[in-house]
Amino acid sequence: MQKTVVIDIVGLSLSVIGEHTPFLQQYTSKKHMAPIAPMLPAVTTSVQSTYVTGKWPSEHGIVGNGWYDGEDCEIKFWKQSNKLVLSEKIWERAKAQDPSFTCSKMFWWYNMYSSADYSATPRPQYLADGRKMPDCYTHPASLRDELQQELGQFPLFKFWGPGADITSSKWIADASIYTDKKYNPTLTLIYLPHLDYCLQKFGPDFSKMGKELNEIDAVVEDLVQHYESVGAKIILLSEYGIAPVSRPIHINRLLRQNGLLQVRVERGLELLDAGASKAFAVSDHQVAHIYINDPSVAQKVRQLVEGLPGVALVLDRAAQKDHHIDHERAGDLVLMADAQSWFTYYFWLDDAVAPDYARVVDIHKKPGYDPVEMFMSSKARAAYKLLRKKAGFRYVMDVIPLDATLINGSHGSLAVGQQYYPVLITDRPQKESLVATDVYDVIWQHLAG
Repeated sequence: MQKTVVIDIVGLSLSVIGEHTPFLQQYTSKKHMAPIAPMLPAVTTSVQSTYVTGKWPSEHGIVGNGWYDGEDCEIKFWKQSNKLVLSEKIWERAKAQDPSFTCSKMFWWYNMYSSADYSATPRPQYLADGRKMPDCYTHPASLRDELQQELGQFPLFKFWGPGADITSSKWIADASIYTDKKYNPTLTLIYLPHLDYCLQKFGPDFSKMGKELNEIDAVVEDLVQHYESVGAKIILLSEYGIAPVSRPIHINRLLRQNGLLQVRVERGLELLDAGASKAFAVSDHQVAHIYINDPSVAQKVRQLVEGLPGVALVLDRAAQKDHHIDHERAGDLVLMADAQSWFTYYFWLDDAVAPDYARVVDIHKKPGYDPVEMFMSSKARAAYKLLRKKAGFRYVMDVIPLDATLINGSHGSLAVGQQYYPVLITDRPQKESLVATDVYDVIWQHLAG
């Protein structure tokens, strides 16, 4: 099979290719570029799973970056086991046809315990005293030590949170090149998250993010030069574009105010009690899954959300089939925001009783996605906390604001202009417009030569 690399430049769309991305502008002018119609939900784990299986969420089961586990009565976000993806992956099909085929997955999601030959993914160390230490997980395990000896410790706090910057994408790119030189995999999948940060913070305001565009442009250029030098076929793509937003929708607050969502109080702070709630929402960018534990309130819930400003679609189980998201993991109702709106996970009515995790970076405890983790409430407070850390004292890095209006860009909705569609760039002619399941076929065509 033909050596192929797929470089996922998160947030890449027609709207960001221009004067601040000179390499991409020049490169795409000589290639074939096609928009990919957004799928529902247009979020990282769902789209990546569709790209590598050729199936919709209704089949592979990844209905979002997180969902409610009805048996554990827990909301679980950003899990890592590849066994959660319920369909055959493209590298498994390739291995069945060509025993010499190998695959490298560099930070694509659901990367642990995968059937890929080589992989790397974020995996912090959680110490007994509560500290979180930067680290990554690889297969084979020895690759972790080699990468960190060669490139330095994986920059976890540059991968997500208020300190996120080009450092993490550069580390991933360098790790991908190192892995390619060592193992020469047939297929490499590379995830570059950098534009996700600035586009969600600022929206497509290039006066505030020209530097970030220049930085990711240079990283992509380095990768393309390497893979061209080894004769690989190159596919550049994105999972979604990021459109401007101005209205956060506090869906869980609405459910609580109408007697549907239950909280419990611990140490004077409120926690969402999903199992005890009649209904609650799992918010994920511009999509929200509403799970209804008490069927008698189903009609009430529907009436509430249908009249909510910013909600463009309300999909029951039957309507979910039309959007290929009808899976048992999906909510009883799936909500999609309009182009200007997005869903928060916030459920408290008074910031004074917000849970302790609300003011820290904690992607696993929060019962929904929180883009405000990219902001810092006070640099002075953060500096004080770091001093306590260095001095060996206990500390909590509680520096995340509770102001959802800070967010100016989001994704997940179908109701966006084509300038915000994700794109696919290759040297092969493509259809004028693709759907997400077509990407699997494009990758396969490149592998098959």
